[in-house]
Amino acid sequence: MNVCVVLQVIKVYNEDNTSRAVEAPSDISARDICQLFILKNCCIDDHCWALFEHLPHLDIERTIEDHESVMEVLSGWGIDTESRLCFRKNYAKYEFFKTPLDFFPDHMVSIANETNGMMNPSQLIQKFPVLEVVPETFSLSPTQTFLNSSTCPEIHGYLHAKEQGRKTWKKFYFVLRRSGLYFSNKGTSKEPRHLQFTAEFRDSDVYTLLSARKLYGAPTDFGFCVKASKCSSSRDMKLLCADDQQSRTCWVTAIRLLKYGMQLYQNFLQPHQKQKASPMRSISENSLVAMDFSGQKSRVIENPCEALCVAVEEGLSWRRKSCHRLSFHGSPTASQSSMLSMALHLTQPWFHSKLSRDEAQRMITQQGLVDGVFLLRDSQSNPNTFVLSLCHLQRIKHFQILPVEEEEEMFYSLDDGQTRFTDLIQLVDFHQLNRGVLPCKLRHPCARLSL
Repeated sequence: MNVCVVLQVIKVYNEDNTSRAVEAPSDISARDICQLFILKNCCIDDHCWALFEHLPHLDIERTIEDHESVMEVLSGWGIDTESRLCFRKNYAKYEFFKTPLDFFPDHMVSIANETNGMMNPSQLIQKFPVLEVVPETFSLSPTQTFLNSSTCPEIHGYLHAKEQGRKTWKKFYFVLRRSGLYFSNKGTSKEPRHLQFTAEFRDSDVYTLLSARKLYGAPTDFGFCVKASKCSSSRDMKLLCADDQQSRTCWVTAIRLLKYGMQLYQNFLQPHQKQKASPMRSISENSLVAMDFSGQKSRVIENPCEALCVAVEEGLSWRRKSCHRLSFHGSPTASQSSMLSMALHLTQPWFHSKLSRDEAQRMITQQGLVDGVFLLRDSQSNPNTFVLSLCHLQRIKHFQILPVEEEEEMFYSLDDGQTRFTDLIQLVDFHQLNRGVLPCKLRHPCARLSL
């Protein structure tokens, strides 16, 4: 029996506005699209790639969940729409499963168990399923998960809401439950007679407002909205605004969890389960060991710390040899070595030359506000210096990297010369292993991909 597979053309955009069209079956999911572009672009599959729905006419966007049908998303767009699919990193996509307390602060969460009454929110969230402690036959306890139907997580706090048909915003106390989003018309009262229904999520999605102040006149930049899947007008959207980034992240993440429930957890586990079932590395690669060939006899390096030191030294040796090969005939001068060393960082994915502070913040925000997302850029205010932009506790901080010259050699430092590095690559390598003067280690390089 012949099966006819219907192929449709899907156009996907990148952060630098380049695009690529691919033919895909009508039942393709967002995860399948991501896997396709990972293979086509020879990317490292670290399970952080995501497909975004971006609606420029409303200036909103959301992460399309891995299991969602891409064709269903496209069917909700208008005929003459400028809406687009975007492929990029999203380090925060499932980070709440790993560090839930960063996403659900105690003061915004209360949990009522249908059989046991109220529970301690911090205890419940701390027992939230985490990948590192999930055995192969892990079963979810009703009192140990945010997703189970016998627990009723409740998010509560103040939000600004845009009045329907008006430009004004008013602040109300909101409560998020499984049945939907409500606001209280009497202070912080949660009595049913004081709660008014605002939105439900069965046929709606939660989006981030990209220009909350400029386009919608919101009191802060931390806006989000609930929009019906088939709605294409801002008139039918429920526009909301939080006071800070952590609050917005909490509301948006909780809505995703309440809408999709266990499916999100399965999405989170799926790539790791596949990797365990069919490991990508070959037997020969798994048998590789660190070796020391410096003595008369070679030996296996069993101490992990020693192996790491040898690897770092080999990297430094490679850079010195590269400078020598790229130099003019004979030994390079100090200035030539310095110039070549300074140029090596230009090839790194985490370096973005003439990037402004605002652009750096936007780029990091787009790729996920989790600890350790970073990039390096030229300083716009101070020539010949660089800036490290780093996310920590959902805030983006900027650290100046100063050049330090000593005996005609150039070094780079984050702490006024106390700790010096021969080049920016060495600086980044060090802070990926050690926090140093930074609030956290460098974990996720913020890079742009050309499709």
